[in-house]
Amino acid sequence: MSTNPNDSFLKYAAALEHKKLGHLQIAIQLLENLRTEDPVYLGTYYQLGKLYEEDNQNEQAIAVYRNGKEIAEAKNDVKAMGELSEALMILDDDWEG
Repeated sequence: MSTNPNDSFLKYAAALEHKKLGHLQIAIQLLENLRTEDPVYLGTYYQLGKLYEEDNQNEQAIAVYRNGKEIAEAKNDVKAMGELSEALMILDDDWEG
């Protein structure tokens, strides 16, 4: 495993650790930073959307899921598209697959 502090996976893992500890705002900020620095790191979108849902920011969650779904489609990542689509379907009344 990489010990490079700029490694996207390490940043992602740090955000998930903060989530486990109940530090939602820190986890959100870490994932937002990761999304800016490495916008094609797909795991970011599902987890960030879920954090926004937990923080009752559903409109922000929907925007994150939609953005992630676009990137997943461009990368032809069927698994990520499915996860993000399902999350959108639950939250977004206007979602059309």
